Amino acid sequence: MCGIVGVLGDHEAAPLLVEALKRLEYRGYDSAGIATVNGAALDRRRAVGKLVNLSDLLVHAPLAGKAGIGHTRWATHGAANETNAHPHRAGPVAVVHNGIVENFRELREELAGHGLNTVTDTDTEVVALLTQHYLAQGLAPRDACEQVIARLTGAFALCFLFEGEDNLLIAARKGSPLAIGHGQGEVFVGSDAIALAPMTDRITYLEDGDWCVLTRQSVEIFDAKGNRANRPVKTVSIDATHIDKGGHKHFMAKEIAEQPTVLGEALSYYLTDAGIALPEPGLDFTKFDRLTMVACGTAFYACLTAKYWFEQIARLPVEVDIASEFRYREPPIPARTLALFVSQSGETADTLAALRYCEDKAMIASVVNVPESSIARASDIALPILAGAEIGVASTKAFTCQLTVLFLLALKAGLDRGTLTPEEASEHLAQLKALPGLFNAALAASPEIEATAQKLAEARDILFLGRGPLYPLAMEGALKLKEISYIHAEGYASGELKHGPIALIDQHTPVVFMAPSDGLFDKTVSNMQEVMARAGKVVLVTDARGAKAAAEGTWRQIILPEVSPALAPILYALPAQLLAYHTAVAKGTDVDQPRNLAKSVTVE
Repeated sequence: MCGIVGVLGDHEAAPLLVEALKRLEYRGYDSAGIATVNGAALDRRRAVGKLVNLSDLLVHAPLAGKAGIGHTRWATHGAANETNAHPHRAGPVAVVHNGIVENFRELREELAGHGLNTVTDTDTEVVALLTQHYLAQGLAPRDACEQVIARLTGAFALCFLFEGEDNLLIAARKGSPLAIGHGQGEVFVGSDAIALAPMTDRITYLEDGDWCVLTRQSVEIFDAKGNRANRPVKTVSIDATHIDKGGHKHFMAKEIAEQPTVLGEALSYYLTDAGIALPEPGLDFTKFDRLTMVACGTAFYACLTAKYWFEQIARLPVEVDIASEFRYREPPIPARTLALFVSQSGETADTLAALRYCEDKAMIASVVNVPESSIARASDIALPILAGAEIGVASTKAFTCQLTVLFLLALKAGLDRGTLTPEEASEHLAQLKALPGLFNAALAASPEIEATAQKLAEARDILFLGRGPLYPLAMEGALKLKEISYIHAEGYASGELKHGPIALIDQHTPVVFMAPSDGLFDKTVSNMQEVMARAGKVVLVTDARGAKAAAEGTWRQIILPEVSPALAPILYALPAQLLAYHTAVAKGTDVDQPRNLAKSVTVE
């Protein structure tokens, strides 16, 4: 989940590397470092903690040179300290790495036999040492790297920099994403196009197994078999000026506030006067008897929500699985199955591996936020959610955009399969088009949400409960709170309260009920009464009708606009996000970069 960057430029590399790393910091912030070549001299600077610490170091100990590599680390092997920070150097070579080298122990023992001993706790150091070993045998840098890359097992994105070579970078990818940026007499490397946006909009995405030799004048790409590969150069539209907080205190606050806008943009993309329009080649749900949905984290909860929609609207049986379990469970994939993968980044390692398992067994569809991502490119059809860049680790606008696209797919499935009439679909679409306005109206509840969060910040344990499609949202609300406030929280189906969780209820345990006034509301009210009878503090998230019917005795109420029952999970995501956000702010935790987490999980 680390971020890497490389520069062969016309200007000093260090400021460009740091700027690119700022845009990759969502991938890791345990430590950061850069290395440059100035003339013949290779040197590096590394600092523990956030990128600002590296920036401070560079003020007092600057690095000159127009060729360099950089890294922001999320620790996998070894503690977060300067010794383990990247770039790793061994003699004349420095390396930055995203991923895990699974055979590093065997390589470490082999290198020790050659008198090359490690000084760090990382798996990456063996890459630098092995390169040094081959260079010492007289191999040229490109040949040494080719030998090294062939020896590695696991997932990796790598970038190599060499002493005395100020016009050479070598990069490789296997499993972890990597992009090449093309400038005017310059070339760049980055974990994603966002990092390169200030420098270029002309991007080449490396395919799995590719490695490349880069100079300012040329880009040579080789595939996993060593053959020259012709990868296209694409122009990407990432507005470099929009990767900022836009006047908000945190990226998460900005991204929550952007939801009415991005939901409207997603609807504009998928809806025409004729109805729902999918990108080519489209989907015909009459060809499928079963839907398998696979994802991780927040995207998994989006899939669980969509299961209700597909089964109720389209009468299509749905299986939902966590990607890391799915791939090792090796489930049978029946004929006429659609396999649907959901990932914000489109690079989630476990989700991508699950997709690979389904290749040649089912049609592959994906719901992603990055159209050029690995998952999108490996899919038969990729459906963009159009949320824009999401920098905060805790997913907000990507989640609601995922839900919106999945709801549209469920409507399409219902129409295709004849379980939904055109008139019913039109009614659903009218309600969906009203959703951005409802989000704007729901933001009026922010003062009450913030006041409630001030109290939640004092709790040690919090429960979230919901019924029907609000059950997955309860789990998502608990996840959001855990991620950024570090308060223990769990989400349950309300009907499961009596089957164990009620033992946790006392006067110190807030319980958040996601309870729109739908057909299951009365049953939810019964669960609320059970909590209040045991002195539990009920936070009721409902609409005006629900509050009028059941607010008596509750600790706090958050009132939202009325929304159709089918769309309630999308709208009710907003208070769940804001409760987590304001609780974290009250506790003083790092909202955008919570401890131990990174935005894009590109290692298993």
